[in-house]
Amino acid sequence: MENEELLRELSIKNDKKIVLLIIDGVGGIPLNGATELESAHKPNLDKLAEMSSCGTIIPVEIGITPGSGPAHLAIFGYDPLKYHIGRGILEALGIGILVEKNDLAVRGNFATINEKGIIVDRRAGRISTEKNIEICKYLSDRIRQIDDVKVEIFPGKEHRFVVLLKGDNLRDELSDADPQKDGLPLKYASALVKEAKNTEIVVNKFINMANENLEKYFPANSVLLRGFSKHPDIPSMGELFKLNPAAIAQYPMYRGLAQIVGMKILDVGAEIGEIFECLENNWKNYDFFYIHIKKTDSFGEDGDFKEKVKMIEKLDKFIPEILKLNPDVFAVTSDHSTPSSMKAHSWHPNPFLLYSPYEIRDEIKRFTERECAKGILGRFYSKDVMRLLLANALKLKKFGA
Repeated sequence: MENEELLRELSIKNDKKIVLLIIDGVGGIPLNGATELESAHKPNLDKLAEMSSCGTIIPVEIGITPGSGPAHLAIFGYDPLKYHIGRGILEALGIGILVEKNDLAVRGNFATINEKGIIVDRRAGRISTEKNIEICKYLSDRIRQIDDVKVEIFPGKEHRFVVLLKGDNLRDELSDADPQKDGLPLKYASALVKEAKNTEIVVNKFINMANENLEKYFPANSVLLRGFSKHPDIPSMGELFKLNPAAIAQYPMYRGLAQIVGMKILDVGAEIGEIFECLENNWKNYDFFYIHIKKTDSFGEDGDFKEKVKMIEKLDKFIPEILKLNPDVFAVTSDHSTPSSMKAHSWHPNPFLLYSPYEIRDEIKRFTERECAKGILGRFYSKDVMRLLLANALKLKKFGA
């Protein structure tokens, strides 16, 4: 029996509250002897670890570096090797775009390209969201249709945007038009099956047209496209786990992913404190809360060790705001690690803590990679997190006679 079918059979409804806090990319590797978590002054997270059971989680498989989509999906209780959800559909749903069955959604980055055709900054210096809106409107006025395919362009946050292609027989079996690293040439999409050849042609025409029109918007003078995807067929958390879940996430991709698995997307402002105000204001309405913190991952990708440390310390001050609500189960972890020294996602296991009256406390004193690795929960897969959360909330009935 598959994991999700087992949980569908055993899960029950009750009034206990679960909070899952995902600190995106928080894990790291030592720089001058310490990771970002080890360097941060975070008394509240450390105290919470002391009151909890700890361990580490593997997002997909040992040695496999995950994208944010599969890494989150696993923590939500779904097998990331079974469900492949493209970044495009996540980003599109996250910013409130209506995606129809035949539409193809694409995640885009504005990027900086030099005179030799080399991508020198995949994020165009993280341009402001206001500038992004301006650029997307400019492109939308100039690229409305390619061949028989309608083109719609939507701004996201900072350098991110979404392209929605509307037409017949569009396919998502395309390679990413993104070199994934700075210092490499501009890359075009390639069809992975012969049926996607016409879609490849449309996508690559879009890239050329966009680049031609972006010369005046340096450093956002090029586009990178990835995550070609259509709307997936996936059971909801309500169906599988009998939960009434809500998501508090500020960035579109994570809101999109939460929407796909059936969470209610709560409105939240841009400041970190507004996340916890939103939690308190909606506490009575839901029994599962997914809270997402993005900036730890952003600073990791930028290679900014000090700012990542500061972001951990900033978040730490708000941990009491969750505890005062007295959740029955409170878990803190990450979807993946993003070491500042690597400037990218990595395969390293994520620190994990579980605060519950039914767990055996271990001897862990700090919420860090090395400390959690000594914890009583050991090392396990992210897809098993949901079973632990449900069990500790007494939301699973006995298996068998």
